[in-house]
Amino acid sequence: MTTPSTPADTPAAPGTDPVAPGTDPVAPGADPRLHTRAAGPAGYLDAARRRLAAGELGSLPVVVGLILIAVIFQSVTGHFLQADNLTNITRFIAGPGLIAVGVVFVLLLGEIDLSLGSVAGASAALAAVLAVRQGVAEWLAVLAALAAATVMGLLHGLFFARVGVPAFVVTLAGMLTWSGLQEYVLGDLGTVNNRHGGLIATLDTTFLGDGDIAYAWALAVLAPALYLLAHLRTARRRTAAGLTARPTADTVVRTGALAVLTLATAYALNQDRGLPLPLVVLVGVVVLTDFVLRRTSYGRQIFAVGGGVEAARRAGVNVARVRISVFMLSAFLAGLGGLFYASQQGSADKQLGGGNVLMSAIAAAVIGGTSLFGGRGKTWSALLGILVIQSITTGLDMVHAAQAIQYMITGAVLLAAVVLDSLSRRTRTTAART
Repeated sequence: MTTPSTPADTPAAPGTDPVAPGTDPVAPGADPRLHTRAAGPAGYLDAARRRLAAGELGSLPVVVGLILIAVIFQSVTGHFLQADNLTNITRFIAGPGLIAVGVVFVLLLGEIDLSLGSVAGASAALAAVLAVRQGVAEWLAVLAALAAATVMGLLHGLFFARVGVPAFVVTLAGMLTWSGLQEYVLGDLGTVNNRHGGLIATLDTTFLGDGDIAYAWALAVLAPALYLLAHLRTARRRTAAGLTARPTADTVVRTGALAVLTLATAYALNQDRGLPLPLVVLVGVVVLTDFVLRRTSYGRQIFAVGGGVEAARRAGVNVARVRISVFMLSAFLAGLGGLFYASQQGSADKQLGGGNVLMSAIAAAVIGGTSLFGGRGKTWSALLGILVIQSITTGLDMVHAAQAIQYMITGAVLLAAVVLDSLSRRTRTTAART
């Protein structure tokens, strides 16, 4: 009768080193990424090589693109990186960035929403008419406009999820309908100026503390501190549950990198007028929605539906409810973005939400790394992508390039992002088969 071999007697797998006596190996079945992190710098380099080989590029192309954009336009203009220009970029990204966050949610389902530009324009028109022409309290007019935008998204979701009309057709009809509503509400004049000093007018012009530099520095310190505490708490909970946790050194390095970024941003903004409200709102929405996607069951359901509708349904996910809620959320964010657009241009008019508004939002989500095929992406994609688009737009404005050139360059960047997404997806599929 053969005696069963003990773990010590079992030979090491081919291509691996045997566990040395007295060491504390990572638990079997743990996240493979934690094995590489425990190996120190060599483990990180090996993990990076494996991710690149498998098509897991993450935010690397966007970060590299932002650096190249800054270097090119700084060398051409000589003042692209001046504080006032950087401040203006952070103000101008709020409107399209908020719409892009909504686009991310829709793309995670593997769908598209063509109505968001029209929803933004109609919402801004409703708020302006109620506040200026009807004399309604401006905060109440804003709430009514956001509620109307949410109802528009509800209608899209119901027709798509309950009736079965393709999202492309539903939102195309919505684009036409809400554009008509926008023109009808504004009437023959076609333009309603913001109330001087009112809520909508000050959305784009407000700096926290009237330019007090303490606000930017406080948030620059608070953000990495909260990041550190959250990850240490997660590590503690995983350790208590007997699971492998992220090494503390890894968390400290990531926190340090985030601190460098936030402190550099605070320094640049404080050289001008301080911390702009539009940036705070956009980053706050991104952080909140990122938490929803990564830390809640609702967020996991969104990814499940985007990864495979039938599989999600068999797993007990209410697919119709998820789809309807996503279209409602995206429309709400589009309505909020429309208010920032109205604040930036000083009025609500028939052109608001038209032109390249929708295309910029979709491009921002895709350029930032959200997949067009569903199930992959994060709301930080919207922030990174809109930074790329607005930086290109601002730089081309500074060199007095024609709008046609801006459209062509933005289109080329969008095409490059889609091609990169397709190639990465193909590489991941190939890597999974090998």
